[in-house]
Amino acid sequence: MTDSEIEAKLAELGLVLPEPAAPVAAYVPVVVAGGLAHVSGQLPFIDNVLVKGRLGEDVTTGEGYAAARACGLMILAQLKAALGSLSRVERIVKLGAFVSSTADFTDQPKVANGASELMAAVFGDMGRHARSAVGVPVLPLGAAVEVDAIAAVRPA
Repeated sequence: MTDSEIEAKLAELGLVLPEPAAPVAAYVPVVVAGGLAHVSGQLPFIDNVLVKGRLGEDVTTGEGYAAARACGLMILAQLKAALGSLSRVERIVKLGAFVSSTADFTDQPKVANGASELMAAVFGDMGRHARSAVGVPVLPLGAAVEVDAIAAVRPA
């Protein structure tokens, strides 16, 4: 896909890429090696506010879905910053979704769909990917969701 096609798709979805978030610890946001871009876990910021809490306690599945979608947007922002252009993304290979949730919450896949469905909406079949959706007791900064990614990339 070209940059203009990707920008048009984002506009059609009513989305604007956020400024890429700075790391909160000793890591880099993206490492490109062997034709793959490995994107560090991204936290959910909606209107510049971190979505905090636990699914099954004080965050609804719908709010978790929106948080995962926000993580997906940040993944796209990080990829664009690292690659110079989202047109270099050949395919989204895998997403890993970590959902802060109670022991009895079992809808992690529905929450993770927020990021997964975004990738498919932006990249079409190139956005369809393998995925993990895991419940965890706590995430950095009290975030409700964290999503990381692996993308196949074209050479510059």
